[in-house]
Amino acid sequence: MNQMLQDTQTETSEVTQPPVPQGPATEHPRFAKPQRVAFVQACWHRDVVQEARIAFMKEAEARHLTHVDVFEVPGSFEIPLHAQVLAKTRRYTAIVAAGLVVDGGIYRHEFVADTVIKALMDVQLRTEVPVFSAVLTPQQFHETEVHYDFFRRHFAIKGVEVAAACAETLLGLERLRGQVAAGIVG
Repeated sequence: MNQMLQDTQTETSEVTQPPVPQGPATEHPRFAKPQRVAFVQACWHRDVVQEARIAFMKEAEARHLTHVDVFEVPGSFEIPLHAQVLAKTRRYTAIVAAGLVVDGGIYRHEFVADTVIKALMDVQLRTEVPVFSAVLTPQQFHETEVHYDFFRRHFAIKGVEVAAACAETLLGLERLRGQVAAGIVG
């Protein structure tokens, strides 16, 4: 949840860049049934957060998650209610949240981030619809081009990671529910 720049230097200095995941093209397992995912994106710092959505969509497609509906909310604080309403529709097999909570100097941003993450966990446990978070809280975020560039790349990495977590969890749940239905696990 709390993301930190490795090197907090001035605006004109170089910032240590996160590695971009690369590797051989992998054929991912297919789902027995089609999966539908809701992607809920906060609009606060949209230009940064959208990088997670763009990367998520590409990786999700590679992992056979081709039914993704995107929803936008004003900020991260609004994500949990939307996630809960979407989960209760039973239309979605998973919900992904993406947002950026920064220290605006007015309130303790850690409280907002903590509240959002706890609420997302509550939605997941209450509805049994998996909820994934790419809601990040940098320890250092300054409205400079260096920081914007760093976090755009960082959100792209998180988009790939959350797509992988989503697909792997849905595959695991599909397998587990099949075993429960067959009486193997129970």
